[in-house]
Amino acid sequence: MHELSIAQALVEQAVDVALREGAAGIAAITVTVGDLSGVNPEALELAFPVAAENTPAAESRLIIETVPARARCRECGQESSPGFPFPVCEHCGSLDLEISAGQELLLRALELEVPEKTAGDPGKD
Repeated sequence: MHELSIAQALVEQAVDVALREGAAGIAAITVTVGDLSGVNPEALELAFPVAAENTPAAESRLIIETVPARARCRECGQESSPGFPFPVCEHCGSLDLEISAGQELLLRALELEVPEKTAGDPGKD
């Protein structure tokens, strides 16, 4: 399951950002997954806790936003949601399509936890 290696890469990126920003932890990781990305969102969701175990992301939520496949027809110029694996323009039946959405795999947002202020810390009040 390649989703485990993808989940590990997401966790590594999130942890790098959290450390760089001085965060106390990671509350949520939002990922955009296109229908044509080759990533199974359910498998990614199952792999995430394993990848996040013993990291600052261990208690974080994984939020997966899916992006449906979209294509623009080079013949008629119309956009459609073609069927795959054999995309055909819904408007004119052409096979000459340019994919415009659905191939995404993106770490879109992180929700970081702010470190608690402790009394007496200079510059922290």
